Amino acid sequence: MRPVAIKQTSADSLRITWDDNHVSSYMFKLLRDECPCAECKGETVLLHTYKPQALAQLPGHYELKSLQQVGSYAIQITWGDGHATGLYSWQYLRDLCRCSECDEKNKFQP
Repeated sequence: MRPVAIKQTSADSLRITWDDNHVSSYMFKLLRDECPCAECKGETVLLHTYKPQALAQLPGHYELKSLQQVGSYAIQITWGDGHATGLYSWQYLRDLCRCSECDEKNKFQP
């Protein structure tokens, strides 16, 4: 599963068309709130889990400044507040899809 097109569709949303013809729409708020980096989600190092501290929302927190593909597996988003450490893998983005088709399919997964 790979994107065939990624497009900003409004001031606050992004659309990804996948190679299976599925189309996912993402609000920037969702993408920023679900940033997968260690600073935002925490991390586990040598069996010790570090929880992230709450970050202050600086101006531009939900503003997309740039988006770059990383290899053949992810995108990296630079947000208006300067945050740019999250790598959004194709699988992670597909899992974030909130369309009715994906919500229905995810109901039956453990």
